[in-house]
Amino acid sequence: MLAKSVNFSRTTITELMIPSYANFGGKIHGGILLSLMDKVAYVCASKHAGTYVVTVSVEGVNFLQPIEVGQLVSLHASINYVGRSSMVVGIRVIAEDVRTGVQKHTNTSYFTMVAKDDEGKPTEVPPLSLETKEDTRRFLEAIKRKELKTTYAGEFDNEKTRMKLEENLHLLKNERCIVNHDAQSS
Repeated sequence: MLAKSVNFSRTTITELMIPSYANFGGKIHGGILLSLMDKVAYVCASKHAGTYVVTVSVEGVNFLQPIEVGQLVSLHASINYVGRSSMVVGIRVIAEDVRTGVQKHTNTSYFTMVAKDDEGKPTEVPPLSLETKEDTRRFLEAIKRKELKTTYAGEFDNEKTRMKLEENLHLLKNERCIVNHDAQSS
């Protein structure tokens, strides 16, 4: 299977933010933005894989700045990492005020997509040809994110297993909650 470059599947989708996309606060609803990010991730990953793909996880969905009705939103997607059947698609979201030309970075997210064959089973994807230092840096960062995610999941599972309610009640002292049950008998 021949390797494909990052540029081969690089994808940008630009969409005008219309009033029906706004939430009750007058800003673009986060769900609309997530749907657009999923769409651009699908296009980018399916171009690389040459087959149908599905979303298996989403990382780093932080809404850094609000998006307004009337702004143009551009979602820039590229393959950052490939495994056997999986791909990590990095997505950078930029909102632009068309009247002033001012652009703002509103999100960076990572979608893990898996290629599927005609029977719906995971299928091998082409290797990624890293042609620039930026391509290589992003591939290495994806490996590090994967390692940290695995470490965190294992450590958190261990903490949940070992955590004793009575011994951790002190953590609630400065939190905005009221315990309305007898924690000692739980």
